[in-house]
Amino acid sequence: MAKRTSKTSAKVAKKAADTTTTMEQRKSGSKDGKGGNSPSRLIDARIKELSGWRGETLARIRMLIKQADPEVVEEWKWRGVPVWEHDGIICTGETYKSIVKMTFAKGAALEDPSGLFNSSLEGNTRRAIDFHEGDKIDEKALKALIRAAVALNTSVRATAGLRRRN
Repeated sequence: MAKRTSKTSAKVAKKAADTTTTMEQRKSGSKDGKGGNSPSRLIDARIKELSGWRGETLARIRMLIKQADPEVVEEWKWRGVPVWEHDGIICTGETYKSIVKMTFAKGAALEDPSGLFNSSLEGNTRRAIDFHEGDKIDEKALKALIRAAVALNTSVRATAGLRRRN
């Protein structure tokens, strides 16, 4: 019986150590594309962990973001939220029981001619798209929205840089 307890204790200790290490690395927000717990690998793990339609949807969104902006930087913030950045946050990819939510940090400032935004419409800053099981993604419109968010981020950053120099 003692052997079984010590094996169980060892497993629990290892899991706790792994969790601590993972949380420390997640907090760092490392942009490093290499290593065991880089943001990209953590996103890979989240997609695999979700499986089913939510994992497929998050993977599809991620692929479209990378196609729309090959220079995008993946991050892992706020205790497990995939974040895509280019001169600031473009959007996040949150997963819930019945939706995959893509929140655009400056969505209220973006034109949305295709009407993709269907959530968080009342705020002054963010806008979101809630994807439900079986929803078809309008890839062309979503890529256009991502590119618009990148353009907004880069223009805001360029403008801020000019103001600081003057």
